[in-house]
Amino acid sequence: MANMTNMTNMTEDELVQRARKRVGMKMGFYIHLLVYVLVNTGLGVLSTLRGGEHWPLVPLLGWGLGLAIHGIVVFIGLRGDGLRDRMVADEVKRLRERQ
Repeated sequence: MANMTNMTNMTEDELVQRARKRVGMKMGFYIHLLVYVLVNTGLGVLSTLRGGEHWPLVPLLGWGLGLAIHGIVVFIGLRGDGLRDRMVADEVKRLRERQ
């Protein structure tokens, strides 16, 4: 409920700024995903051409873990976007009550 109030009180410029930030985070993840797919496809092709050893699995798995963490931070973080606003509003309320 507090999140909706915060969103309705935002100016158009603030909404656009917030939307740009969120789109930037998503685009960063999609670019990371594209590079991951292209590089690991290239490594797989190179491995196959050189005799079929399975060494590309190491970067595939390691980088894949990093990519998964990036995705979690971006998409779970965006769902919790209003959480920060609510926490700030609660903290402001507490501080005002102490005065």
